[in-house]
Amino acid sequence: MMTDLRTATGPGVHRTRTFIKAPVDTVWSILVATDRALPFFFGAVCDTTEGLKPGARMRMVHPNRRIAMVVGEVLAFEPPHLYSHTFRMTHIDEGPATVTYRLTEAEGGTQFDLIIENAPAGGKLEKQMLGAQKFIGGNLRALAETGRPAFSGRMVGCMSPVMALMSKPVQRIENWPL
Repeated sequence: MMTDLRTATGPGVHRTRTFIKAPVDTVWSILVATDRALPFFFGAVCDTTEGLKPGARMRMVHPNRRIAMVVGEVLAFEPPHLYSHTFRMTHIDEGPATVTYRLTEAEGGTQFDLIIENAPAGGKLEKQMLGAQKFIGGNLRALAETGRPAFSGRMVGCMSPVMALMSKPVQRIENWPL
């Protein structure tokens, strides 16, 4: 049974929907992987000590494991349909927002909904998150359908070492324990 985390409509709620020509189990296993860099999440690795389950702390870290880019807490985790967590970017002093990923089986594939709620209206966090929605959906779709991220995801992977050099001291992983 899926948890109803509120209807994703209204002010401050941002939804993108992507159709992916792959089974829901395939999309889910890619979305929640914790053992590799995820090109649709800007090359970050999902890091957690407790596994992904409600109440668990998580963070998205650079592949070098020295930089935390996002921190949060899992709110819902119902394989293979629902994953929701709080979301705070470590270099922006705002937040947190709530991010929900909802997968629905559809004829010929999977409907992927990415829902952003509670981001401070008009702030840097909201702007960054809204700018990333299409990138996330497009790269998840490409990876699930072809086994490779889209060109944009491959370029982010190539730029990863440079991005690590540009990170702020506040993003050091020791500042964001699990």
